[in-house]
Amino acid sequence: MKLFAGNSNRVLAEAVARYLNIPLGKATVKRFADQEIFVEIQENVRGEDVFILQSTSFPTNDHLMELLIMADAFMRSSARRITAVIPYFGYARQDRRSAGRTPISAKLVANMITRAGCYRVLTLDLHAGQIQGFFDTPVDNLFSVPVMARDVKAKYKQINNVMVVSPDVGGVVRARALAKRLDAPLAIVDKRRDQPGQSEVMNIIGEVHGKDCLLFDDIVDSGGTLCNAADALLEAGAASVTAYITHGVLSGGAVARITGSKLQELVITDSIQPTQAVMDAHNIRVVSIAELIGEAISRTALEESVSSLFD
Repeated sequence: MKLFAGNSNRVLAEAVARYLNIPLGKATVKRFADQEIFVEIQENVRGEDVFILQSTSFPTNDHLMELLIMADAFMRSSARRITAVIPYFGYARQDRRSAGRTPISAKLVANMITRAGCYRVLTLDLHAGQIQGFFDTPVDNLFSVPVMARDVKAKYKQINNVMVVSPDVGGVVRARALAKRLDAPLAIVDKRRDQPGQSEVMNIIGEVHGKDCLLFDDIVDSGGTLCNAADALLEAGAASVTAYITHGVLSGGAVARITGSKLQELVITDSIQPTQAVMDAHNIRVVSIAELIGEAISRTALEESVSSLFD
């Protein structure tokens, strides 16, 4: 087994390598003057079980091309099996035709990864579960729920006062999984989205008065939904509002929006390498998924069950 990484999240890759007690593979991933990507594998991988850790986060297209070119390099170097470890799967929000004459980009990306030579994909909290069916190869979709549940139990002494909240109807299944682990009640924020990137909170489904509310979702991008949901929950009498989000995309002015909001804290994972602005924010905290990813890689290499991680 050998673990390699592109440029998207070297810090996480190094942490996973430490957990697996193996060195991070040697590879050069650089750019020519015109920004064309060049990859060179600097060690023998013939017959090896190769794992490429690469989030397709900003700049999404560059990091996706790095992954595809690395996979091609390993295939042509006679690696026995290539697994793409994609903690954050970009283009996952384009999983269906939302209007006429629009693409299903998640399917296109799945085809590209498969054709590049990847035998298996290992990812975390896909935005839409059906994307697993877009691949013609096995896909292991890991869940951050165990990591988040441990953090909640360590932070809240009175766990019986916690209420898990889904920021929209589409995330109810995900929020229910966390609520079940915490043995906590569930509430839903009913919102209407007039156009992409903007949302308007309509009402709260559930009694949140006096509760420590935990907003749980997979992606925070602009932060508008979270901030609006936090305002609505506090207006409904919530004692506090904390957000637990797997993928901290946090584009544009999202960090400033979060730091200026009524959120007590935003907890994200390191599936996307945090920027300096994120690290400096007083109410944003990062928890590591290195152990989860590392254990899944180990079990995949040993042909052991990955789903048992969540039993």
